[in-house]
Amino acid sequence: MFYVYMLKSKSIKPITYVGYTNNLKKRIILHNSGKGAKFTKGRKWVLIYKEKFKSKNKAISREYYIKKNRTLRNKIKNEYINIASL
Repeated sequence: MFYVYMLKSKSIKPITYVGYTNNLKKRIILHNSGKGAKFTKGRKWVLIYKEKFKSKNKAISREYYIKKNRTLRNKIKNEYINIASL
């Protein structure tokens, strides 16, 4: 199984990161330890969204779509913020 996920930084001005992996738990640990993607280094992250796929190609395609679709990305982020504030 492969996952597409979105992380939100735990900073004053939060940013998001979208990626894919076959081991979600391990990948988040790597991001938070500074050994994940170059963009994520030096920040602490929280998982706000994930989708599961059977094929790597479908996961990569969906990751690309979410990265390029700013409207969808903001919608996901705002839904998380609304749920977290309950």
